[in-house]
Amino acid sequence: MEFFVENLWMLWTLVAMVCFVMEMVSGDFYITCFGIGALVSVIVSFLPLPFWVQTVVFACASIASIFLLRPILLDVINKNRDHRESNMDAVIGRLGYVSETILAGRHGRVSIDGDDWKAVSDDVADIEAGQRVRVVAHESIILKVERA
Repeated sequence: MEFFVENLWMLWTLVAMVCFVMEMVSGDFYITCFGIGALVSVIVSFLPLPFWVQTVVFACASIASIFLLRPILLDVINKNRDHRESNMDAVIGRLGYVSETILAGRHGRVSIDGDDWKAVSDDVADIEAGQRVRVVAHESIILKVERA
C-alpha cells in the first residue's frame, strides 16, 4: 500500500487510460474530459501534495474540460454533419435492383442494400425484376425510380 501512496501518478495514469479506452465506445467526449482531468492529476501528483488535493484538481480539471474543451471537440468532429441526409432522403440518388416487377402505372418493389422498398416509376413500360434503377424521389414511404 505504501508503494501506491508514494506513486500516485500510476493511479492517475491508470484512470486516464481507462477513461480514454471507455471513450472509444462512447463517442460523446464526456469520458475524455475525465481522462484529461486524470492527466492533469498525474502532473500534480509529482508535487508534494496530499491525495485529496490531487482529487480536487482532478474534479476541477474534468469539469473545466467539459465546459471548455468538449464543445470545441464536438465542433471539430461534427463540422460537416449539418448537410447529412437521413431516413428517406438518404436513399435519393442511390442505385438498386428491381425485386418485383414494376408494372406501368402500378407499384413494384426495389432492393437497395438489402432493404426492400415499395416503388413506382413514371416509365410507360414495365421495369422487369433484376433491372437496375436509380431513386429519384419519394412520396411518403414509396420510392420513385427510373431506369439506371
